[in-house]
Order: sequence, then structure tokens, then C-alpha cells
Amino acid sequence: MPRVVFRPDHNITLNDGREEAAMTMFGAINELLAATKIRPRDIGILVVNCGVLNTTPSLSSMVINHFKLKNDVQSFNLGGMGCAAGIVAIDVAKDLLKVYPGTYALVVSTEAVSFTWYKGNDRDKLISNCFLRMGAAAMLLSSSRYHRWRAKYELKHLLRTHQGMHDTSFKSMHIAEDAKGTQGVSINDNAVEALLSSVSWHLKFLTNKTRLFEHICIVATSKKVLDEIEMKLELTEDNTEAARKTLERFGNTSSSSIWYELAYLESSTNIKNGHRIWQISFGSGIKCNSLVWKALKNIGSTNQSPWEC
Repeated sequence: MPRVVFRPDHNITLNDGREEAAMTMFGAINELLAATKIRPRDIGILVVNCGVLNTTPSLSSMVINHFKLKNDVQSFNLGGMGCAAGIVAIDVAKDLLKVYPGTYALVVSTEAVSFTWYKGNDRDKLISNCFLRMGAAAMLLSSSRYHRWRAKYELKHLLRTHQGMHDTSFKSMHIAEDAKGTQGVSINDNAVEALLSSVSWHLKFLTNKTRLFEHICIVATSKKVLDEIEMKLELTEDNTEAARKTLERFGNTSSSSIWYELAYLESSTNIKNGHRIWQISFGSGIKCNSLVWKALKNIGSTNQSPWEC
């Protein structure tokens, strides 16, 4: 949790959000660079996503300045897209790698809990306080065949859907102010139904394409949502284990949670060569996005895994 949460009379400032984002983003990127031995100047594409903190200069500019990325880096900053934005960032990087082949794309997913924390009394805005927590993930992608021998996974499928045309979905999750002007993330009862509808469609579509998955990473939203998904989609406890373990240990780290879950699978199940992993995230809109990865080698835990700390 950010320290400002424990100071009830503190008025949260942009500097609080920047400090939190820098702590999580820079920490994740440092560990990624240490693990891959990639130099910052080798990175040609940068995509950063954070739902509620959008500053000037942007978070992507903060990363460029801190790590001294080269001056022709293709930089993008995604905001306001909630827990589903991490997969949107992967999609952006995937398309850019077609235009700029032979380079590395760095994708960074985080959220600023300082700016989602609600200090009022409206029940619908207090819900997110129960599970949203600090966190970040950094991923390195390449489309070059010369980098394939180093890769852990190959992206096989990417699916994005949006239910924003329906008012009930559009209004089910949003940032709003209460009667006293205190800002918070409002979540109403329509959110779960909209999420279930999207996840069910993604499951049917992708299962028809891939037949089955060996591993599943469902964005670690809340226990209630995971219970509903497991029951309505007739999933097993094994299917939701990564999400539940992540929620229990790290809370809901928003768009980065599916990467905490993948790290859990690597450390607990030892992903085998050829295994397929389905990552699915959903967020405000309602947006629902899926990735299907194929393991290119046997993958176990690493020293950089958050589960080894």
C-alpha cells in the first residue's frame, strides 16, 4: 500500500502518484534488464499503461528519462483503460514490432493506488479499497527470429472486445465524485454480469481455436468475481488457482496481475515446452481482452520471481 493511505488527513498530490509509479515501474524494469542483460539503448519501442494517473510529462517519459532510452524510441502512454489495459499495451507493441522489426519492445503495466483510494462513505466507491494494491510488471517482446532462442513464449492469439455500446456496461465502473466532492472508483452490480458475458464469449471463441489450455491467468479482481467466473463457466479450482493465490498475496494489482499469475505458474507448476497459457483481463468499459501464449521451452521459477521473495 502507498504510505499516503495511512495518513487520513493528507491531501494526495501528483507527486504522491509519481513517487508510487516510479517505485513500482522502475523496480520492475530494473529486474527485467538484469534478467535479460538487455541494455536500455537496445529498446526501440516503449508502451506504458496506467489507468488513473496521467501526468505531464507522461509516465512513459519518466521511464525514458530515468533509463536514458535513445532519442528515437517509439513511446506510447495508455491511460484510463483500467485493468484490461495491459493486454492493449501488448497489442500496441505487437503492431509496432511489425513496423520496426529487429528491435525490442518494452511494455510496462502499473496502477497508482494513491489515486484510486477513496476516503468517503459511499459504499460503491469503498469496494475498490478492499482489493486494489500497488504493483507493476515489465515485459520484453521481439519479432526478430534472431531473438527466438532467448524467448520464453510465443504469442499465438490476441482477442479484444468492448461492450461500451451498452449503457449498463459503460456505467458499471467509473471514477466519480461523491456529494462532498471526494473522488473514488465506483463499481455497481452490473459489472459482474457484464464481465461474465465477455469472459464466456472469449472462452468459447478461443477454445474453438486452440481446443484447450494447460494454464489460465484470470485478472485477479476480487474473490466474488473469481467465484462467479469459476461457477458460471464451470472452471475447476486449478483453473483459478493462479488468480486466487495472486489476489491473496499481492491483492488486485490491476493490469499487471496476470503477469504475477504467470510468474506463479512458472514457480509452482513448471510450465513445459508446448504448453498454452490463456491470459484474460477485463476492466472499465466494459473491455475484455485475451492473450494465448505458447511456451517455447520448459520454464521454471527465476530469482526475479515475486514468488521467490
